[in-house]
Amino acid sequence: MANPPQRTQARKMQSHMVKVDDASFAAQVLASDKPVLVNFWAVWCGPCKRMAPILEEFAAENAQVTVARVNIDENPITTAQYGVMGVPTTMLVTSGKEIARITGAVPKSMLRDNLVARIPK
Repeated sequence: MANPPQRTQARKMQSHMVKVDDASFAAQVLASDKPVLVNFWAVWCGPCKRMAPILEEFAAENAQVTVARVNIDENPITTAQYGVMGVPTTMLVTSGKEIARITGAVPKSMLRDNLVARIPK
């Protein structure tokens, strides 16, 4: 029997994004040689669920940027360290430093225009 469309779509949504946790944040985000768009999210967050396909699409279209997701409930150290007070929060990290941040569900164009446009050339 073929997979239902929802399951196939869910598997594809995870293929372009990196799951990051407290233990791997420094290596995968701060030490990355590419800019990293970090999305702080929670399972119970409705706007976070709306952002997931937007982030997946963004990741698929922007190979020069790594898209990483941090579950705030499972990773309180990194969440607190970056002062994340609301979810979804998406921030751009380049050369180990936070460059920009957006809180709330936003369209893909806003990610591109307000975060990625700030990547130093």
